[in-house]
Order: sequence, then C-alpha cells, then structure tokens
Amino acid sequence: MFIDQAKIYVKAGDGGKGCRSFYRDKYTRHGIPDGGDGGRGADIIIHSDRNLHTLLDFKYRQHFYGLSGEHGSGKNKKGKDAPALVIRVPCGTLVKDIKTDCLLRSLDKDEEEVIVASGGKGGLGNRHQRDGAPPGSGEEKELLLDLKLIADVGVVGFPNVGKSTLISAVSNAHPKIAAYPFTTKSPVLGVVKAGDKSFVIADIPGLIAGSSEGRGLGDRFLRHIERTKLLLHLIDMAGFEGRKPLEDYKIINQELKKYSSAVSRKTQIIAANKMDLEGADKNLEKFKKMARKKVYPISALKQQGLEGLIEAISKKL
Repeated sequence: MFIDQAKIYVKAGDGGKGCRSFYRDKYTRHGIPDGGDGGRGADIIIHSDRNLHTLLDFKYRQHFYGLSGEHGSGKNKKGKDAPALVIRVPCGTLVKDIKTDCLLRSLDKDEEEVIVASGGKGGLGNRHQRDGAPPGSGEEKELLLDLKLIADVGVVGFPNVGKSTLISAVSNAHPKIAAYPFTTKSPVLGVVKAGDKSFVIADIPGLIAGSSEGRGLGDRFLRHIERTKLLLHLIDMAGFEGRKPLEDYKIINQELKKYSSAVSRKTQIIAANKMDLEGADKNLEKFKKMARKKVYPISALKQQGLEGLIEAISKKL
C-alpha cells in the first residue's frame, strides 16, 4: 500500500533530576555537596532512508516518545544522557510543524536528518554550591510527513494511454496493467538505463479534466511530479475509446497550469503511443500540424520506437 502523507506526534525525553547529596566522613564536620547533574533527555530525529518508499508504517504508529535522562547521584556522578530516538522516512519526505505551518526540512537525499524535538536538559545537582536547577521538559510537536517522489521524469497522460505498459517496457518496474481506467492507483518508480547512464522515471496515475481541483484524486497525483526535471506526456494517438489526441493534450496541459505554473513550465517530451493500431498514423499527422511540437511515435506494447525516446529523454536530462 502506498501512503504519501501521515500525521505523527513526537515528545522528546525529559531531563533527569539533579541529585542533592553530601559527602561526609569522620574528618568532615559539615557535609560537602557532591550531588551530580541529571542526564539529558532523548532528542527526536527524523532520518531519510533510500530503502523506504512509503509512509505506511505511520498508519499503525503515530506516537513517538523519547526516553528521559537518568537522574544524577552522589559522588558527583552525572546521570546518563538518553539515546536519540530516530524515525526513518523515505527520501523526498517533507517534515512540517502542524501548529506553526512551518517546513522544518525537506529530506531529499539518503542519510539526511533533522532534529524535530530537543530533549530536556538535565537538572543540576547541589555540587554547584547552590540549589539545583530543575530538569527541563522535552519538546513536543505534531508533525505532518509529506512524501513527494524524487524522480527525473514524470509520465503524465489520461487513463489507459499506456503509461504502465511503457514503464514496464523501459524500466525494471512492474506496475499492474489492465484494460480499464485507473489501474494504477499510486505512483510507481522505475530505473531506466540509457547507455552507461540511468534515470528514474515515475508512472503517475491517470489524470482527467478537473484533476487540479481534486477530481479523480488528481491533486494527490500531481504533487508527485513537482520535483521531476521533465515530463513525458504520453498520448493515445490511436484515439482508443473515441478519444481525440489533440484535445487530450490540451486538457492535460490546462490541468498542469491550473495546479502549478512551475509544473506547467517544465520541459515536456511528447510521445505518441499505440502507433501499432489502426488510425494512429493519420491522427499523428493531424496532431503534428495542429500542435507544432516534436513528437516521438512509439508502441509500448510492441516495444517499438522506445530506444529513440529514451535517447531523447537522456539528452534532455
């Protein structure tokens, strides 16, 4: 199951108490203060891990509590600091403070981390020759984890234009493929080899008119192409199910523009799919005249024209 948003509550550990103790022996008439300080409470750290691909774990666990520091003791012994509590998330996760609506960190690369809640300071023991300060409380926050996939190329287009078939043909990904709309219900990542180089391609679930406003969960899908370097616009050039290629092309671009001007300005590579079907050649000629764009004719099913498309994408990247 692909989960791309989660709310969690974190509470850092409290500091340990300082000790009030006096050293006495037969030569010491008045006790000498020797109470040690308390240990520091555990910090809460969010750490990015490239081996994770979803926020599914946070569906079953939303509360995280850090350990408190140990209390100080006599003979000037300081309490032990509590180890940090590390929460692992996929690369591409944005960490937001819900109360302040502030972005704390965008964890884009592997092994990045951010301290989201600091542990409380340990209380002071009476060895400081004064009344010990009380231990500090650990910070607590409500956080929103927002996963946006990190891919070089995002594939956009109407449902059933062949996006999943294309992804499975050019990469190591194996999305579900079926002859009905919205077979793909969550983004799928694949790695494409282009000579001695490679790039990551994302299969975005099909978009429809009104996607930018949430129709068909389109706004949830569109957010995953915000970080891509370019878009691969896949069009059913055979006009399967009575579709009109030029009209589909215009609708998708309108939805991209409505969603975000930054997304709509991304470089697009247009691929005309299903060229093995009847009527595709005629529609392609008409499309080229009207759109006046470079188009790469392919058949993802027959794996025709894919080498030229991959080479074009690699050059653009």
